[in-house]
Amino acid sequence: MSPEQIEIQMIAMLVASACALPGVFLVLRHMAMMSDAISHSILPGIVIAFFLTHNLSSPLLIAAAAATGVATVALVEVVHRTRLVREDAAIGLVFPFLFSIGVLLIARYAGDVHLDVDAVLLGAIEFATFDRMSWGGLDLGPKALYTMGTVLLLNASFIVLFYKELKISTFDAGLAAALGFAPVALHYVLMGFVSVTAVAAFDAVGSILVVALMVGPAAAAHLLTDRLPAMLAWSIGIALISAESGYWLAHWLDASTAGAMATMVGVLFGGIFLFAPERGLLSRMRLRSEQRWTFARKMLTVHLLHHEGLPEEARESRVAHLQEHLRWEAGFATRAVRSAAQLGLVVERDGSLQLTDKGREHAQESVVHG
Repeated sequence: MSPEQIEIQMIAMLVASACALPGVFLVLRHMAMMSDAISHSILPGIVIAFFLTHNLSSPLLIAAAAATGVATVALVEVVHRTRLVREDAAIGLVFPFLFSIGVLLIARYAGDVHLDVDAVLLGAIEFATFDRMSWGGLDLGPKALYTMGTVLLLNASFIVLFYKELKISTFDAGLAAALGFAPVALHYVLMGFVSVTAVAAFDAVGSILVVALMVGPAAAAHLLTDRLPAMLAWSIGIALISAESGYWLAHWLDASTAGAMATMVGVLFGGIFLFAPERGLLSRMRLRSEQRWTFARKMLTVHLLHHEGLPEEARESRVAHLQEHLRWEAGFATRAVRSAAQLGLVVERDGSLQLTDKGREHAQESVVHG
């Protein structure tokens, strides 16, 4: 690999890790789409700060973008608290409004600025390596490495220092307020970090990948675990794998690197969505099927127990009669009997079913415990 390829992958991994950390709390707070809103609505803050400084590298751009992100959250909550619109509708109203203001400012006062899909949506992480940092004539590497490394360090430090407060306010804001943790202030600080992360990654990878890396890995991690520390670790791991595999997918297809990384976020989420051990779609389907047959076996054994020892009701124990008494279809009744027989709960003799000792115990427990 060339040095440029290594640098691109390092930038991608830093962006992935920096976005994944606050993304966990956005997902847990049911505010995943706020990342999309912030990644778009920071544009007017960037534009206004650029008009003041005329320098795209000025730290004021990040500060202004962060302030705009917090303003976005505040406006969304103001609109939502009127109870006239839902929160998702409030997000859909506020961020296009702010994003449009940024576009209008560029069109009216900065007509020579090239604003296109690659710059705003897809980004161009391949070109991030050309913006270098130097000191005393020594090339220190891409500025994006230092920018995203700093953002990652800030995000990690914030989560470590306020881990208890973030955890309690995320799962129980009322308890956090009662304990004096100021959940509202903490919420706005968190949104400020989301805004800083979004604007820092905006130039290198574009808004689509920012949203993908904030939401996708965290949502996938939530399917794998309920424990917050494990969820943070899984989220970072999934984000890193998405970034690395996306880079090589783009290299193989000769396509957009940021687009390929966002695609791999979706691919990994889709895989986990299907195959997660406990919450995956296939696991849920298997669990529902097992519950169905467990309930069928309980019904069968209880039915046989109630009619056991009553010669005049011997017909109740016949397989064919189950369809009438329990209102089961023929195929379902056959499978239920087979399932119970395989577990040693019933035996079939001359077309009639009889409980085994194990089956009788199973039925009695079902009656007692439900």
